[in-house]
Amino acid sequence: MIKLTTDKLSRPQLFKGIALFTPGGDLIYCIDPSKQGRWHLHLCAALQEMLDLPEPPHFLVPCYTATIDHWLNPRTQQVQTFAEAYPAVIRHQTVLKAIFGTGELVWQTAPWQEGLCDRIVLATYRSSFPQLWEDHDLIVRLDLAEVTPQYPQRVITAPQTTLNTQGYVLRLFVAGHSGATERILENLHELLERSLGYPYTLKVIDVLTHPEQAEINQVSATPTLVKVWPQPIRRIVGDLDNVDKLLQMLGAKEK
Repeated sequence: MIKLTTDKLSRPQLFKGIALFTPGGDLIYCIDPSKQGRWHLHLCAALQEMLDLPEPPHFLVPCYTATIDHWLNPRTQQVQTFAEAYPAVIRHQTVLKAIFGTGELVWQTAPWQEGLCDRIVLATYRSSFPQLWEDHDLIVRLDLAEVTPQYPQRVITAPQTTLNTQGYVLRLFVAGHSGATERILENLHELLERSLGYPYTLKVIDVLTHPEQAEINQVSATPTLVKVWPQPIRRIVGDLDNVDKLLQMLGAKEK
């Protein structure tokens, strides 16, 4: 499953970015136009605050990060991009492409760091950091302008959980992660950024991998977009290019 949330912050032309995942699939990332680095410390501190951890989870950094450098080649004066992700998170390429705007670029697999990413060693942290192994549908961009960051309230879609009423929870059901799927995701992300007045969580569910989710959500065809929150539940099947129908379902207006 792939999740996408937005905080409506733009991407600069030149930047460095780092994304830190948890074993459960949550994500926090930053985009740094000053290209200074060492942002993994801030991301770990933010995770500690948001998930109420006993200490910053620095042990995640060598195993669960993805990095990108969008730089200007001084010889050609062309903008070039280098992007890599560790083996544990390379499967999240679709969401990495969406948050960093890399289009069709294929992310490279970073070398596995022996001694730092031993699965047995990582498993020893699970009893002290159980929140990291849970999926909270959390993807947050850490704002560089925040000296003392005020992190957005996370949206949790687990059963019997109170949802944040000032936000949207959406699910997009697709059959496989093809180029068409990525185009749908990019177009939908652009529309939601432009039209929604509140944060949103968009979870992409591959019905080929998770057929039980399609059954639970009564999805019989793809692509299908389901608005889970705010209620009432609404859905659109097939025609996701129809902007008017999407805005009507969301109760939003074109800006």
